Amino acid sequence: MICVVATLELSAGRRDDFLEVFRALVPKVLAEQGCLEYGPMVDVPTSLAAQGEVRTDVVTIVEKWESVEALEAHLIVAHMNEFRSQAKEMIRGMTLQILAPA
Repeated sequence: MICVVATLELSAGRRDDFLEVFRALVPKVLAEQGCLEYGPMVDVPTSLAAQGEVRTDVVTIVEKWESVEALEAHLIVAHMNEFRSQAKEMIRGMTLQILAPA
């Protein structure tokens, strides 16, 4: 199993628009072979000293896949290409971490 943490920096004020498009994608991805978990997360304000400033224009996608091969297959399916086309104007930047249990 692998875990993917994708942090997307969105254009100012576009988070709700992005989430609407992304939520329509989620059931399609969850139906893919090898997908164990796939969903968007947003920062939560807390009083914890170690937490950074709340990022209102960031969405973090948390994914779990059976394998790197399942993730690679996911990246080229038609609904992902369609999603990228719909969301490209909303996304300013992205970082990606692929993790394995230690």
